Amino acid sequence: MSRPRHLSLIVSDPEAAARSSDEESRPAPPSNSADVAERDAALHDAYSRAVVDVVRLASPAVVGVQPGDRDAGGEFTPRGSGSGVLITPDGYALTNDHVAGQASELRVMLPDGRELRARLVGRDPATDLALLRAEGSALPFVRLEVARPIHPGQLAVAIGNPLGFDSSVTAGVVSATGRSLRGQDGRLIENVVQHTAPLNPGNSGGPLLDSTGAVIGINTAIIAYAQGLGFAVPATTANWVVGQLLTHGRVQRARLGFAGRSRPIDRRLARIVGLTQPSVVEVLSLFEGGPAARAGLRKGDWLLSLDGRPTPSVDALLRLLGPEQIGRPATLALLRGRERLTLTVEPDADRD
Repeated sequence: MSRPRHLSLIVSDPEAAARSSDEESRPAPPSNSADVAERDAALHDAYSRAVVDVVRLASPAVVGVQPGDRDAGGEFTPRGSGSGVLITPDGYALTNDHVAGQASELRVMLPDGRELRARLVGRDPATDLALLRAEGSALPFVRLEVARPIHPGQLAVAIGNPLGFDSSVTAGVVSATGRSLRGQDGRLIENVVQHTAPLNPGNSGGPLLDSTGAVIGINTAIIAYAQGLGFAVPATTANWVVGQLLTHGRVQRARLGFAGRSRPIDRRLARIVGLTQPSVVEVLSLFEGGPAARAGLRKGDWLLSLDGRPTPSVDALLRLLGPEQIGRPATLALLRGRERLTLTVEPDADRD
């Protein structure tokens, strides 16, 4: 009996077959140093083209922001400078609150040499964002990217006016998402984008852009003495703040009306009172007539949860007090001495 000339391989594992197919379709690795150099040159050219395209699309909308005051003679006197980005053709622009928030007069400088007067529409120190309106029309602008998620490793391009050098471009990658930074008012800015595009004083308020030229963040801070660490408020947060400022003139957040601190709980004490969480929010003082005082909260109470969600720290509590909580009854679980209590509180709007 003769052997068949051809053997057919029957694969019973479809995943193995898919892997085999992927391996066959995958390009072979470079075989020599010349191939490696050619591949690296092609990748470098692609990276350069991507950055150049981003700059071409977005740089006309990146502006210098110059806060200042009028002197006794009526002359505009600048004090400091920063960056910003136009987000509508009729002159709305985003920048940092610490750049523009306290100025009595604002100027916006476009890359084409135009200098426009601007007014402050609103500010939000909690996110270090400010919304301006420049006096102009048919202005260049870029969109805020709020639909696509940001991924570590993706291209990140920063354009701004560091140290007065206008339209400066730096590039890097998104290092991480979901970071937290402390805002000027003490609140945490959530979901901050960390990136490696080098920043310097003056970059504040300028855009962080993706490979399509859309804004994925507003650059807000660098850490002193740290190398290669930049941070940007995400475009999703900026878009929400813009909506709040245009609708209400300020960002609305809920408040309970008390001052508190995060307090760690000794394990022995936690066992005695039956606590499973390592810390609580301790009430230090109550604002007269505030929601907490009306609900019956007292100085010295330990707040355990809000609507069943644990509050192990002041930051955790603040995260739960979004605008949707305003005027809506909520349940406070607390410990008073060794007694567990439940109170109903109706947060009102933060007036600070």
